[in-house]
Order: sequence, then C-alpha cells, then structure tokens
Amino acid sequence: MLPQTEMLRDEVEGLDLRPDVDILDYLLEAQKAALRGLDDCLSALSDGATILTDTVRQGGKIYYAAAGSSGLMGLADGAELSGTFGLSPESMAICMAGGVPQGAAMPGHTEDDETAAQTAAANVQPVDAVIALSASGSTPYAVEFARHARAQGAKVIGIANNAEAPLFDYVDCAVHLNTPPEPIAGSTRLGAATAQKVALNMMSTLMGIRLGHVHDGMMINVIADNHKLRQRAEGIVGKIAGVSAEQASDALSRASGNVKQAILLAAGADSPNRAEALLAQSDGHLRPALKHL
Repeated sequence: MLPQTEMLRDEVEGLDLRPDVDILDYLLEAQKAALRGLDDCLSALSDGATILTDTVRQGGKIYYAAAGSSGLMGLADGAELSGTFGLSPESMAICMAGGVPQGAAMPGHTEDDETAAQTAAANVQPVDAVIALSASGSTPYAVEFARHARAQGAKVIGIANNAEAPLFDYVDCAVHLNTPPEPIAGSTRLGAATAQKVALNMMSTLMGIRLGHVHDGMMINVIADNHKLRQRAEGIVGKIAGVSAEQASDALSRASGNVKQAILLAAGADSPNRAEALLAQSDGHLRPALKHL
C-alpha cells in the first residue's frame, strides 16, 4: 500500500480541465485539510517544545535535519528564532541534504546521502536537540541524522506525515501530522509542508514563551536591528511600563537595546545593572522581575 503522502485523491479526475478559480478553490481546501492534521498533535508538540526549552536553558544547540521542502520549512523556522526571541544564531544549525540552496536549484538525489547525514550529525552533543523532518518519514538523510544523533545522546523530535514512519524509530518525541493525500500526488511541498511549517511555528513559539521571551503576546526579547523593530521595541516598552514614547526610547538607549531591561528601567529600576540582576533572579522572566521592583 502506498504511503498517504503518495496517494492519489479520488476527486482529481479532470483537475487540469477545470476553470482557474475552481482549481484554486480545490487547492485552498486541500491546505485547510492539511492543517486539520495538527488537531491530534498538541500534546506531542508540547513535549517537543519542552525538549527545545530545556536544550536552550542548558546551553545546548538545536539542529534542524531534513531534505527538500521539509528542509526549507526547518530553515524558515530556525533562521527567524534569533530575531524573534533573541536566541544566539550559534545555538541553532540548519542541516539540509545537499546544503542550504543558494539559488533555485535543489537537487533531489541528496536526500539519499546517508553518509552526508552522518557527517552533519558528527558534532551533535548529548545536551543538544534535533528536529528531524520528513513528509514520508523515510527520507534517508533525515532518518540517518536522527539515528546518529540519538546514538550520541541527543534528544530527537521527529515530524512526519505518515503514521508508520521509520523516522519514529529513532526519536524521543514523535509528531505525526495526519495530513490527507496531496492535491497533486506526492507533491509534499503543498499540504504536508504547510502542516510542517505550522507545527514548527507552534512548537518554537511555545518554546519562546516558556523561556520568558513573550509577555502578553509581545516579543520582549526581540533584536531591534532595524527601524521597524526599533519602533516595535519602543511600543512594547511603552505599553508594558506605561510610559511615553520618549521615555521608552530613553530606556532602550540606557539598556543598549535590551527590551526586557528597558521595560524594568522604565518601570523604576535605577540602573541597567539592577534590571539585569532582577532578570537573573527570575530566570529571564519579566513578570516576576516587575513584581520585585
């Protein structure tokens, strides 16, 4: 029997003969159906977020290991964690079969390279965590990376879109995204990849919240390295501390751009050192630090 990601849908007969809007409606409904594949994954995603949170707290590294579209989903998630949550870029690694594409070419044969996966996983340490992604759950690169990393003592989160995924044999946390067959059979850049992206978003965002980098839906550990983000940071400081835009801007300058410290300064901390000490006392969480003022 074909894996679910390779099956052909019954309703696709004559798809290429339909009007454009009908085709687009079909594709949209397929995307919505793919997202419903996350309904039963919340507990597993919570477990995965716990692994990631513990890894960051212990100074470990998060590895994304995948090929093709799954690799691009991992790249999209991992590359934005630094700007959103202030995590060090060095605390993450994107391990994609064949390397991260520099242009539009993305060869398919690299996903079968188990030796490359072993080489890429060679530096994984017991304190690290791996997110291995594969729509089929059998991609040799992802499976071998997971196997090698787990043998070295790392925690492994596996995300796959088929229930009987070989990948799940080598993980500590299995996330099965029960997505229906693709609107174009086997084209997992469509529904399966959509579900993977949302699952990664949810898991890494929960990690950021548990690390204390989110307060009332605001990113309080944002790296404000452009004009838009500087304005956002000033707005965050002003809203949480209840001060004017000018006072928020001054607090950010005094805190050298550290949003959490700036909030504490604007709320009454007498120095950046005092703000830093309050955060250290509360393990980086703003709410208890504010209570200690």
